[in-house]
Amino acid sequence: MVARLVIAGVLLAVVVCAPPATSLSGGPEGPPLRVWAQQRPARIVSTSPSITEVLFALGLGGRVVGVSSYCRYPEQVTALPDVGSFLRPSTELIARLRPDLVIVNRASNDVARQLAALRLPAIAVDEARSLASIYAMVRGIGRAAGIADRADALVAELQARLDRVRAGAGGRPPRKVLIVVSRSAGGLSDLVAVGRGSYLHELVGVAGGVNVLDDPGLPSYPRISMETVIRLAPDVIVDAADMGDTVEEHVRRQPVTEALWRRQTSVAAARTGGVHAVTSDAFVVPGPRMVEAAETLAGWLRDAGR
Repeated sequence: MVARLVIAGVLLAVVVCAPPATSLSGGPEGPPLRVWAQQRPARIVSTSPSITEVLFALGLGGRVVGVSSYCRYPEQVTALPDVGSFLRPSTELIARLRPDLVIVNRASNDVARQLAALRLPAIAVDEARSLASIYAMVRGIGRAAGIADRADALVAELQARLDRVRAGAGGRPPRKVLIVVSRSAGGLSDLVAVGRGSYLHELVGVAGGVNVLDDPGLPSYPRISMETVIRLAPDVIVDAADMGDTVEEHVRRQPVTEALWRRQTSVAAARTGGVHAVTSDAFVVPGPRMVEAAETLAGWLRDAGR
């Protein structure tokens, strides 16, 4: 589903919900952040997978009392109360959980205003298009939860791990990469792929590849045809479009998806074994596990050169 992938914006914004307020200075990621919540919230509701994964990576998993319908990692979140989709979370369900901090996506309909009317403390983060905006989200959530130092440490760790992936890919000829995030069910039409304005585009470069859709004239997620795929001749194709709701479904669908591509003998990557169906949603959740996606992609690109 493209909606869970399209991560937009760099800045963090905060929705005014209830006093007292604590002002926190801004940084290069965005304007000053103002949090209407206690400094150490004990009951946190997350409304998107990326927010949930950041909370757990920060060691706040024990404080999370509600998550979105799409949250599946880590596994224990599947047992938590479901507050609805990240675009349309239910303020009624959220209120029942008595949270002292709600973290919502700015694109989440009118939920921020509704939470304010209920006087529920909340911050709203913009969707993340870039690595920089993911780091900004981590820092903003950390500040809102009163653990800014821990958030800074997590960002430094993520950056260091990506630097190691980049260094490991150095010296190898860059491989051409196409990442598909949506297509027709059971077919290879209506393809939607990753363009320049996406954190996945950046991860391709970190892993030692070149995005075949690195064109400033294209949208972040352009729709392309199979004829375009053949013309671009990627060395590696990453198909993240046919994942199920569980890891088991991801794994079950992997051989089916790869077989679908292998039948496209005019596609270079299909002929050389360079098609990889994603089995981990680390590729589609812009959070701390993006490093795992970069490491996996780097391995695929290394194998493509053999």
